[in-house]
Amino acid sequence: MPPTITAFERSPDRGKGQARDMRVRWALEEVGQPYDVRLVSFSQMKEPVHRALHPFGQIPTYEEGDLALFESGAIVFHIAVHHAGLLPDDANARARAITWMFAALSTLEPPIVDREIATLLERDETWYRQRLPVVEDRIRDRLCHLSDRLDDADWLDGAFSAGDLLMVAVLRRLNGSGILDEYPNLRAYVTRGEARPAFKRAFDAQLAVFTAASTG
Repeated sequence: MPPTITAFERSPDRGKGQARDMRVRWALEEVGQPYDVRLVSFSQMKEPVHRALHPFGQIPTYEEGDLALFESGAIVFHIAVHHAGLLPDDANARARAITWMFAALSTLEPPIVDREIATLLERDETWYRQRLPVVEDRIRDRLCHLSDRLDDADWLDGAFSAGDLLMVAVLRRLNGSGILDEYPNLRAYVTRGEARPAFKRAFDAQLAVFTAASTG
């Protein structure tokens, strides 16, 4: 039986491939693993049945036999460990790829999400104009170091890995902000990730859900 993941019935990202099930879809496409998708509404995400899979009532979740996982990074790591194609065979290179996975989720993503929260939920606060530049400066600081490390390489550490998959997914959250365009090598890096056939298949699959929900 193929694994089953959960995704938004009506994604708030409006089909832009930002919802975190996109990362899991992409990983499964990269390793050639078929999968099923169970769509859940916002109300269903808070019900006991779903909270038994994800205690925080979010998506995605991953079910495979008796195994149930939550958190997109943990799910991508599980996929990468159990299928060839997302982690190098060399032990040291493998450890570095895993380090980049953690860096994407723990170092790069938090300030990017802070910016999203500020622009979506805090615009009417009196301190918004003071807070936003501080958050964006934190993002630029991290991007500057990442840009220096990537330099003119195609990927972070040799061949494409789960580290690149998560890093590209996180950086895509800056689409539309103009910030990523200040770092041409990082913009090109994201474009390379988006050009991968597995990414395109995952993106199209997620977009199809939004399109169906919008026309249904």
